Amino acid sequence: MRKGLLISAASVALVSSLTACGGSSSGADSSDGKKPKIGVILPDSKSSARWETADRKYLSEAFKAAGVDYDIQNAQGDKQQFQTIADQMITSGVNVLVIVNLDSGTGKAVLDKAKAQGVATIDYDRLTLGGSAQYYVSFDNTAVGKLQGEGLSKCLSDMKAKKPIVATLNGSPTDNNATLFAEGYNGVLDPKYKSGEYVKGPDQSVPDWDNAQAGTIFEQMLTGEPKIGGVLAANDGLGNAAIAVLRKQNRNGEVPVTGQDATVQGLQNILAGDQCMTVYKAVKKEADATAKLAISLAKGEKGETNATVHDPEGKRDVEAVLETPVAIYKDNVKDVVADGFVTKEELCTGKYAALCTEAGIN
Repeated sequence: MRKGLLISAASVALVSSLTACGGSSSGADSSDGKKPKIGVILPDSKSSARWETADRKYLSEAFKAAGVDYDIQNAQGDKQQFQTIADQMITSGVNVLVIVNLDSGTGKAVLDKAKAQGVATIDYDRLTLGGSAQYYVSFDNTAVGKLQGEGLSKCLSDMKAKKPIVATLNGSPTDNNATLFAEGYNGVLDPKYKSGEYVKGPDQSVPDWDNAQAGTIFEQMLTGEPKIGGVLAANDGLGNAAIAVLRKQNRNGEVPVTGQDATVQGLQNILAGDQCMTVYKAVKKEADATAKLAISLAKGEKGETNATVHDPEGKRDVEAVLETPVAIYKDNVKDVVADGFVTKEELCTGKYAALCTEAGIN
């Protein structure tokens, strides 16, 4: 498996389109006399709710607080649109570009073009393999996968499962993070398959993290192997797709399912007993670290990092800021609310109100 993480673009862009969020100028110039402007390209709003509900919000707040101009746009899964947005941002004069790539090929093209124009770059959350970003900001993604593998093992043990058949819904094959997640959870599960404690069931990647495709894939898995006893789903969206299929067969709650991102839907599934765990990544910490780094670069200063990651395709080490993920089960869903990542109002609606009370969410 690949072990690299890459760093890419943090940038400053204008507030020119309807999808952009602007901030006021700080008056502070960069080393070349240009006003700091930062452009951010988010990948989509389909693969995970976090990009619009959390990342956009926290990045905007950080840039506003610093008084720098910025432009945050979402490519909505469209590779051509991703490149068009990048071209617009570079032309408009950003001096830092931050991207969450849709795939390494598209990401590399954008990063290389920015570099050629003297624009500083940051890879945000996802590694662009073979890219040219100066920095990378993310979570320890192998650790995320390890938490998922350990979580599924814990839930299977709690259910006293005997030689369960485990199905795996991996993330997108074009996302290096999915490779790292798999490295983490396979490191936990493979020894159990080898010892015979678990039985390795169907294992498939989900293109573009598409939840609809995940549902179709899992339905086919369950048709081919009706006795699936556990599901390693790489994020909450994929997990919910599997749960929806299990629900049709009245097996939801009987088959532990993992997740990631601590979405409202994922947390509600945990409260209902349909999902065994998720992985909480404090996106505010990731966004704040990215904003701090981007603002430093926009002013012509060197950024502060806490790690180095290796890009196996680019054969280079990249300075990085890596945050620590946390496993969330029913007994600590309240911690995600207390942290302000989701609100009690959005989580504890309808039938979930009583479940929130049971889980100590006040």
